[in-house]
Amino acid sequence: MSNTFLILILMGLMALAYRLGLHRSLRLAGGRGGVRNLHSLPSYYGFFTAIWCGLPALLVLFLWVSLQSSVIRDLVVADLPEAVRTLPDAQLSLVINDIQNLAQGNIVSSEVNPAMEQAAAHYQRLQQTGSAASIVVVLSLALAGLALGWRMISPGFRARNRVEAVIKWLLIGCSTIAIFTTLGIVLSVLFEAIRFFEIIPITDFLFGLDWSPQMAIREDQVGSSGAFGVIPLFAGTLLIALIAMLVAVPIGLMSAIYLSEYAGSHFRAYAKPLLEILAGIPTVVYGFFAALTVAPFIRNNGSLLGLDVSSESALAAGLVMGIMIIPFISSLSDDVINAVPQSMRDASLGIGATRSETVLKVILPAALPGIVGGILLAVSRAIGETMIVVMAAGLSANLTANPLQSVTTVTVQIVTLLVGDQEFDSPKTLAAFALGLVLFVITLVLNVVALHVVRKYREAYD
Repeated sequence: MSNTFLILILMGLMALAYRLGLHRSLRLAGGRGGVRNLHSLPSYYGFFTAIWCGLPALLVLFLWVSLQSSVIRDLVVADLPEAVRTLPDAQLSLVINDIQNLAQGNIVSSEVNPAMEQAAAHYQRLQQTGSAASIVVVLSLALAGLALGWRMISPGFRARNRVEAVIKWLLIGCSTIAIFTTLGIVLSVLFEAIRFFEIIPITDFLFGLDWSPQMAIREDQVGSSGAFGVIPLFAGTLLIALIAMLVAVPIGLMSAIYLSEYAGSHFRAYAKPLLEILAGIPTVVYGFFAALTVAPFIRNNGSLLGLDVSSESALAAGLVMGIMIIPFISSLSDDVINAVPQSMRDASLGIGATRSETVLKVILPAALPGIVGGILLAVSRAIGETMIVVMAAGLSANLTANPLQSVTTVTVQIVTLLVGDQEFDSPKTLAAFALGLVLFVITLVLNVVALHVVRKYREAYD
């Protein structure tokens, strides 16, 4: 029985426990007419019984699945010959992998000998025993929890308080998981970045003007200088983000002003969802649009004007990225403008101001902090975009301010460095983590500034 099927059985038992708890509370109250004699609503008694049935069993199942592999591995290793147990950790791990592959019927990397066959059979028996034991323990625990929860129900039992306490701890647990996951991601990137900076000086990385992460395998190898200066990458990132914001901010903001201040409710009901559809289009589709339509259009028209336009340019990527971000800015700005109190509009119109004057001198200044916060969040979105840049701007790390030339961005280079078979001890691979760390710091600062501005705005009108 797979763990998925076991979880489905547990969900079924929890549903049964809910019904049993509900019916027991109603029976003790003397039917639905006597619900007032209960401390909590009957549904809380059902939830209480279901929680007792499912929660402990699910926790035990989670711990069992987490620990079973390591326990079986230790038991298998303990039965291996002395010569195998004393192997270095790396070679011992290969032997264990071969044993696991042989037990699962997969291809092994070395010749199969009788000792390995015996170990694989032992591994298989332990897995079957562990799986059977987990089913018995988990289902027994679920049934015992169901019986205990069902017996604890009485008219004066505070089921609502118990259920709300469990839900509160579940919410705290979910928040903790999110926080620790973020912390784990940051630490994993940080540790690898520190390994990179032990090889490449951080000043060469942050202030270098050349990006050529190809390292020389031989001393006489030419063309593999191993330059890790990130200035060209961040210059390309900022250039594309700037073009995108020049497109997205005016169009998005004007759209928001029209929809919130001038459009009728009927037009707004259709126009706003249609505009927000742009946010749901996959970025790879935008990439196709940029590579197949926008970039050739710019190149052909630039040639007619005598301009030297690359096949892949920052302008093409920035324009399409700006179109992608329009609904982001439009939606946030629309919400912020609508949050401005109607009394401010009425007061402005009441003293004789026109509608356009009210928008320029009353609405926009009042909504400016929220609009700025939305724009900063959009900048973070533009900096982190990858697919459009790969398809429309190219991979060349050119240090240029010319939007008609090919450039690359930080996220594109991170993807490029980690594609294919890589050695995680080489500076080329570790550079991806250093780039990720710097990009994380930049986007974190932008998001903190944006959230600070938005919070300040919200406090003004709460």
